[in-house]
Amino acid sequence: MEDILAPDQTPAAAFHQDLINRFTFHPVQTGQPTKYTTIRSEAFEFAEKIARLAPAGRERSLAITKLEEVVFWSNAAIAREASK
Repeated sequence: MEDILAPDQTPAAAFHQDLINRFTFHPVQTGQPTKYTTIRSEAFEFAEKIARLAPAGRERSLAITKLEEVVFWSNAAIAREASK
């Protein structure tokens, strides 16, 4: 949800718009695939470093899971922003 409301927008209306944006399909726009690929590629390189440097176990597994979340939320930000 935007921190700044439009002059005629109530907080409830802004929240409703935010929900619509979060739960609506966002078709791929020009330029987005390159951004998605860059994020995934960089995250993959970092994941390989984590796998190589951190000992196997719960903590390494969580680190890689959190990195997956970084990719997911970054891609969601790109997709959702294009729809505004």
